[in-house]
Amino acid sequence: MNPVILRRVQKTLLVIGLIVTVMAGAMVVAAFRNDAAINRDKGTVMADIVSADRLHAVAYFQTPDGQIYSPRLGLLYPTELGTGQRISVEYDQSNPDLAKPAGRGASLAIIPALSVAALTWLIVVAVMVLIAEANRRLLRRAARRAGEDDSGPDDGDGGDHPDDDPSPRPADDRATVDA
Repeated sequence: MNPVILRRVQKTLLVIGLIVTVMAGAMVVAAFRNDAAINRDKGTVMADIVSADRLHAVAYFQTPDGQIYSPRLGLLYPTELGTGQRISVEYDQSNPDLAKPAGRGASLAIIPALSVAALTWLIVVAVMVLIAEANRRLLRRAARRAGEDDSGPDDGDGGDHPDDDPSPRPADDRATVDA
């Protein structure tokens, strides 16, 4: 592989790793920001979970003023919630779409973010090592082929070389003397 292409591929992999790491960091920062917004104007009510899976939970709750809300994007930190549960929910009274189960916080976002970043870097490093090793083997194979072409009995130029003569010769051009 051309060294320039190899370097570009490696730089691209590093950029991908950095982007994913920044995104994971942004996820944690956003979680703390959402928690701060909820804590600034917190309301606490009981909510009914209508559907839930590992990554998403839809809940309905009624605010003290009688309005019924279902957060557009579901509840924050929805793990271990099940359909039909009735839970206490903390929400931002100025923005009821921002709601979370009571007692859960942004610290729950740290481990998934670190896991994503670590896994990404493991994959990036593994791919970089594999590409470098494959490139090293290709270069070694190409060098070996070039060496075989140069050391063959006929180098393809059609000329006579002293190495092409199969008859035995003395070690140098001087005549051998028997003692």
